Amino acid sequence: MKKAELDNRLLNLTKKGKLQVPGLGVIIYKDGKKAYDFFAGNSYINNMDNSKNKAFNKDSIFRIASVSKQFTIFALMKLVEEKRISLDDDVSDFLSFKLRHPHYLDIPITIRMLASHTSGLRDGKVYSTPPAVSLKEFFTPDGMFYEDGNHFSKKDEKTGEFFCYANLNYGLLGTVIEKVSGVRFDRFLKKNIFEPLEMQGGYLVGNLSAQEFLNLGSIYRKENYSGVWDSEGKWFSYIDDYGDKKPLAETVFLQNPYAEKVNGSYSLKEYIPGTNATSLAPQGGLRTSLEGLSHALEMLINKGVYKGNRILAEKSVDEIFKLQWVYDEDRHNGDTAGGTLLNYGLGEYFIDGRSTARVCRNHVMDFVGHTGQAFGLLAGLFIRKDSRDGFVYIMNGEASPEETEGTMGQFSGNFIWEEIMMDAISEFIYVLK
Repeated sequence: MKKAELDNRLLNLTKKGKLQVPGLGVIIYKDGKKAYDFFAGNSYINNMDNSKNKAFNKDSIFRIASVSKQFTIFALMKLVEEKRISLDDDVSDFLSFKLRHPHYLDIPITIRMLASHTSGLRDGKVYSTPPAVSLKEFFTPDGMFYEDGNHFSKKDEKTGEFFCYANLNYGLLGTVIEKVSGVRFDRFLKKNIFEPLEMQGGYLVGNLSAQEFLNLGSIYRKENYSGVWDSEGKWFSYIDDYGDKKPLAETVFLQNPYAEKVNGSYSLKEYIPGTNATSLAPQGGLRTSLEGLSHALEMLINKGVYKGNRILAEKSVDEIFKLQWVYDEDRHNGDTAGGTLLNYGLGEYFIDGRSTARVCRNHVMDFVGHTGQAFGLLAGLFIRKDSRDGFVYIMNGEASPEETEGTMGQFSGNFIWEEIMMDAISEFIYVLK
């Protein structure tokens, strides 16, 4: 596939129709070097004054959803390298209470289990709570967010063995990072990960620099605020549309998609690191750009090194990519999310080019990385296995609701937008010399 053909396939996604996206961007690496980039559409849309629209570019900043999980793991592995924590430590050692699954009281819930989603914990409706609320409120029967035990798995989904993707796991990991380091989660990431990788952005919109806030994009759906979709209608923003007014610094806005009454702005000025990092959204709250994501991709391609500076030890990168859980069809030992999550490492998963998770229609191509999906955004960071090729992408909206007719993949378990995007990228990488 030639560059012009890939350009055209990507540009088609911004054209009107059921699969339209408001804006998108892609950066591709081949043999460890940037080989392609493409940006189209808008990062910000003002329906009242189109002159205020912002073009999507490499520096456009978005909340990247679960691609954020990789960065939480990068921070965790820094502490592992410093021997301040072990992946097999009991998470209770870093909390103010003993955390056990009520059906498996004799099995410690470890850091590794949290990172690989085998802890037996579940999201429920609420997985991000106000900063002053204790994490115990999720897990004790009299807790305000206990939800009748919905933050624990069923009895036949054993702690340490059964996989189920749960954002709450990463809220706990963020809390552990704070407890061990003594530094608030977002600040620890900024100093130890983002600054060495020369990445713009962060977790608190109010703490962004003036230029970063100017680059902040919103995430859209063609769903009005009464819940009615119209793929031929206008775009409605669902997150990070602040206009020209920047939020207060040192505040968080909770984002629980299924419990909006809990959401709202909260000050962090009195927050004590190591008590409840769920409010900082370690699972999905990072705002950064495609340029920033490409720096992380470059670091992983180079086994932990970015621009000659070692960010992570090579041993840490190997551990991140090592599979911690693999789906066994006979034992049904996990929830595969429609056949797209057939294994999991530490904040990464492997895409077998022959499986229902595959992203290339015409060739067997294996990748490792992570996708992100929330509020209409779809994003990803992936490396082609056993190579120095990789890619990052962001699409900041959807014209049609997910999991409805025409929005599921044609040859895989992915959404059609992801399938179109990653199939085109894969074809380009396959023929690129």
